[in-house]
Amino acid sequence: MTNSRFKIQKGSGSSFRRYQELVVGTRDLGFLIKYELITMLFGNFPGALGILLRKWTYPWILGRVGRGVLFGHHITLRHPRKIFIGEGVIIDDYVMLDAKGETNRGIELGEGVFIGRQSILYGKNGNIVLEKKVNVGHRCIFYSSNQLTVGEGTMVAADCYLMSGGAYDLQSPEKFCDQDGMNTKGPLSIGSNVWLGAKVVVLDGVSIGENSVIGAGAVVVEPIAKNSIAVGVPAKIIRSNPSDSPLK
Repeated sequence: MTNSRFKIQKGSGSSFRRYQELVVGTRDLGFLIKYELITMLFGNFPGALGILLRKWTYPWILGRVGRGVLFGHHITLRHPRKIFIGEGVIIDDYVMLDAKGETNRGIELGEGVFIGRQSILYGKNGNIVLEKKVNVGHRCIFYSSNQLTVGEGTMVAADCYLMSGGAYDLQSPEKFCDQDGMNTKGPLSIGSNVWLGAKVVVLDGVSIGENSVIGAGAVVVEPIAKNSIAVGVPAKIIRSNPSDSPLK
């Protein structure tokens, strides 16, 4: 299916309609006005008062917001009614949550999730699920045109890139810029209690088993079994994580 972002890039519809498709995902004018007012008045408001104002008002435009959620300033929310946030979640400054798509469920953040500053979670008709207590460092990018799942208690260090989908067809006569860039090998799954070091890249269709450690700078192109320690480009398992490890 052609994604709405792709249609926007191709120039379909008026500028106003294209803006609605890009930002809020609905042609409901009342919702657009509410979204614009809330984000304009409170989105960049500094300090503790800003956090309090966003805590009160952002549930009016999001799909679901649990108790005790903290929103930093300069957060970007796209297709907000498809963003579901559990209790005790912290979303730091300058984060983007983009649940764009026509048939996807969107983005789900479980209880106690932390999203670090300047990180981006975005979809092209795909889903992103972060289970309870997932911790995402700053400047991470999670992309999905399929299904991206990160298991409970997993730690993701700074500058990591997780990519579920997003490939182009090398055999197509179309130029890359004329393709939608949504080809995928399958879901990307990170198990529970995994530790991804800084600048790890995990590619489309890969799974990483629970209790595993991926060393800094590794590029994961093949599945990693549970209880493994893997390093390198491409990532290779160098040993097992012992049963008495603190990660267990």
